[in-house]
Amino acid sequence: MTKQPLDDIRVLDLSRVLAGPYCTMMLADLGAEVIKVEQPGRGDESRQWGPPFVGGESAYFLGINRNKQDITLNLQHERGRQLVRELVPHADVLVENFKLGSMEEWGLGYESLKALNPRLVYCNISGYGNDGPKAGLPGYDFILEAEAGFMSLNGPVEGPPMRAPLAIIDLTTGMFAATAIIAALRVRDSTGIGQRVDLSLLESQVAWLATVASNYWVGGKPPRRFGNGHGTVVPYEVFKAKDDFLALGVGNDSQFRRVCQALNRPEMADDARFASNPKRVENRPQLIEMMQAEFETADADEWVSRLRPLGVPIGRINSVDRVLNDPQVLHRQMVVEVEHPTAGPVRVVGVPYKFSETPALIKSAPPTLGQHTGAVLQRLLGYSAEDIERLRAADVI
Repeated sequence: MTKQPLDDIRVLDLSRVLAGPYCTMMLADLGAEVIKVEQPGRGDESRQWGPPFVGGESAYFLGINRNKQDITLNLQHERGRQLVRELVPHADVLVENFKLGSMEEWGLGYESLKALNPRLVYCNISGYGNDGPKAGLPGYDFILEAEAGFMSLNGPVEGPPMRAPLAIIDLTTGMFAATAIIAALRVRDSTGIGQRVDLSLLESQVAWLATVASNYWVGGKPPRRFGNGHGTVVPYEVFKAKDDFLALGVGNDSQFRRVCQALNRPEMADDARFASNPKRVENRPQLIEMMQAEFETADADEWVSRLRPLGVPIGRINSVDRVLNDPQVLHRQMVVEVEHPTAGPVRVVGVPYKFSETPALIKSAPPTLGQHTGAVLQRLLGYSAEDIERLRAADVI
């Protein structure tokens, strides 16, 4: 059997929607046994986020829950909460994103579960963190894009601020959470003791401001929007070719000179207004107007074929359907098909990191609601079929 990086780790996933499930999917891809816990009869809210649906499942849910087992436990019922406590000694990690204080009210907070399993790494994800003046406020990606600075930077120069078309803060928080959990497990390997890991959407987005914040502190001015341009590198822009749009990223003066040659405008590279990046930033509008006029004279593919051999970063702005059929994307196994119990074969996005010795793998489709409840309770807790039926009849599972 192929060894994976986390194949000796078991995760109880009490999270819902996106940030938590994305985190636990990453851990599952790395080999962890992830047991997703959902409310009986209803499940994760994202199961209803559609259309589109296939086999009774939302495409949204299918996109972020592969490689997991699924059990249903009624956390509103004390017997359901007791089952969580019984499972905790068998777990290495617990991930949750309930409203602040909910887990403590249920007797499932970190201190309570730490007493049952001192080795437990307990990760909670919230909108604003576990303390401070905004702790406890509901956190949604859209709201945090607004409050934590992203939207002020995104959108057309003269138009309104804009949200991202992807839930980027949720996804980033999920990635940060997976990284932090692995780090906490590494510490546990040395000390034998787990710990609490506290992440918030707010802090994830503020962390994104790394270079923008530095520019503000050094320059003393809040950054403004540049549309598709770059605040400190020019030309780093979207240009319209005769038939389609292109993204061009010029990172140094040598690349700029090569672009000017390909545009049949070599004199621009020697123009004092454009000879260095600081000058190009200063004279951005004039340069972009001149370059745009040249790009309009040929099709996008022609510009790509001219500039790529010169070592200039350039690409078409592809629609999602083109991306998912791109030969490089397919070659790198970023589209994977798995067999789903009710939907049949479904495609999921592949794993972005490749290991030479311990691969991350997509081994199973996203689970149906409660698909593994009986099997998990039997295997980990020794419950009989009769025990499980009694729990089901009492609406505990």
